[in-house]
Amino acid sequence: MIIGREKEQRELLSLLEKEDAQFCAVYGRRRVGKTYLIRETFNYQFCFHHTGIAKGTLRQQLTAFRNSLVTAGMDRCAIPKTWIEAFELLKQLITHAPAGKKVIFIDELPWMDTPKGNLIGALENFWNGWATARREKDIVLIVCGSATSWISKRLLKDKGGLRGRLTNRIKLVPFTLRECELFAKGANLAFGRKDILELYMILGGIPYYWSFLKKGLSVAQNIDQLFFTETAQLRDEFEALYAVLFKNPDNYIKVIECLSVGRKSGLTREDILNESKLTDGGTFSTLLEELEECGFIRHYVSADTAETNALYQLIDNYTLFYYLCIKKNAFSDEHYWSNTFTSTSHNAWKGHAFERVCFQHVPQMKVALGISGVQTNVCSWFARGTSERRGTQIDLVMQRADGFTDICEMKHSANLFAIDKDYAENLQYKLDAYQELSKDNRTLHLVMVTTNGIVHNSYYNMVQNEITMDDLFG
Repeated sequence: MIIGREKEQRELLSLLEKEDAQFCAVYGRRRVGKTYLIRETFNYQFCFHHTGIAKGTLRQQLTAFRNSLVTAGMDRCAIPKTWIEAFELLKQLITHAPAGKKVIFIDELPWMDTPKGNLIGALENFWNGWATARREKDIVLIVCGSATSWISKRLLKDKGGLRGRLTNRIKLVPFTLRECELFAKGANLAFGRKDILELYMILGGIPYYWSFLKKGLSVAQNIDQLFFTETAQLRDEFEALYAVLFKNPDNYIKVIECLSVGRKSGLTREDILNESKLTDGGTFSTLLEELEECGFIRHYVSADTAETNALYQLIDNYTLFYYLCIKKNAFSDEHYWSNTFTSTSHNAWKGHAFERVCFQHVPQMKVALGISGVQTNVCSWFARGTSERRGTQIDLVMQRADGFTDICEMKHSANLFAIDKDYAENLQYKLDAYQELSKDNRTLHLVMVTTNGIVHNSYYNMVQNEITMDDLFG
């Protein structure tokens, strides 16, 4: 059963209705459900279906491709020596297939791109020289991959023969809180919204991770059995995650490590270079771009500063959890999450992770504010400290076309959140600094985003709008 993904399913099925040959790339983070979506949408009915081999040699890739051809109905044939030969065999299979649309699904295409294999050249020849030239116009080619940076570089932004050849592109994003709630209900998991929120702060909206949750266990028990026991299903997920996405993951992980221990607001490019000891240049720029394309980090500039002052911030829920919680435990306590459930470090992680969840649900926040139809520039803002004033940071700013700017403060709390005197002074300082130092002349609204709402005490009047956990499930 597919949860959500209605838009993506409609787009995939529409490929069958087009008169011309169709070439669609489906991409997104590892474990986000790309393969499952495609298989379920087409009811597993493909003229040809093949999956690349992780870290396979050219010979291994070609052997597996030949085997997939045989599985699809081709008579046994010799292993092709090149991708040109391999696609020639695919042409033969398609030519002898029954009349009608022929859906070709090649999964994990990036894994097939081995050194000196010329996969892209052969794919270009297959598509430009044959598939689009058929009188029948009956080819629907769907390629898929978790290596988002490879898909972007070799297909979406290709400057060669595949430039502009994609007819469709679908980026599959993680589930929202609402979709995870539906997933939990479909799996008969008796979780309330506060449970689903905590799980989301750990697992993100990655369906594969959620599939391991067991009914009858609490959130803490589930997290222990997923990550901290000796036989935990996701015990080695971190290493696998980056190894699959990047051929040489070490430098990518160095950047991630720097961001995991750096300032919560993020680090500058120069900060990352100094901490990681990596060399500046085009390769480093590409590394940052690829981490951002894969959804692990975001880079942002203050609403009124130059790109050169950009900050980079770790935003992947699971990776943040790995560094702040899993790595610290090093698997020495099989009940780590249950035993630290009320600890100071656990609460600090919650505050950090809740902010990330809010970043991932800005559309739901706009609905709650009644501005879903208002053109909005969503950004962050920061002012560096000087000898005259301390630095300050506003994580989420919504600059609205209707003349208002929402300054959003996000706080995780087990109960109603109370604004006390010190916090009220800090909030006012942020508002005053933004009013004075930014180039934004709109009217400011302070918006509090909390799990359970705010105590209506003497400081509540400074708040213009509230957003709660339930609103994020919208």
